[in-house]
Amino acid sequence: MRPEAVAEIQRIRKRYPRGRSAVMDALRIAQAEHGGWLPPEAFREVADALDVTPAYCHSIASFYDMYHLDPVGEHLVEVCTNLSCALVGAQAVLDAFASELGVRPGGTTEDGGFTLRAVECAGGCGWGTVVAVDHRYRERIQAGDVTGIVEELRNG
Repeated sequence: MRPEAVAEIQRIRKRYPRGRSAVMDALRIAQAEHGGWLPPEAFREVADALDVTPAYCHSIASFYDMYHLDPVGEHLVEVCTNLSCALVGAQAVLDAFASELGVRPGGTTEDGGFTLRAVECAGGCGWGTVVAVDHRYRERIQAGDVTGIVEELRNG
């Protein structure tokens, strides 16, 4: 990581009585430093900055959907599959994205353009199906909307 990123982690660490409490912020910074994902060296860097183990850092990152353990595409498409969204067709929306992109959930298209993920909850339970595209929430998405969304992203 750049020295500025390490300095930012140390600044944030001082807000907490224990360094390990800054792990989520530190992982966010490390993910940004590593192009949107957390390679193994990122866990070592964060661990060194916070005086914890890389395994501790990995355990946190593997629990939360906002951290990526594999490289992600230029566009990140996340379909909420929690109960509220499932009841209004989340699986059909996820299947439509998989078909349109030619990639299974959890995968990235061969050209690196898209990563498709199923996420446990996007926090929009009253507006399902919720789809986060590049961290921008779209609500009440139906399978029929998917082709237009993908076309819009491909055309910029």
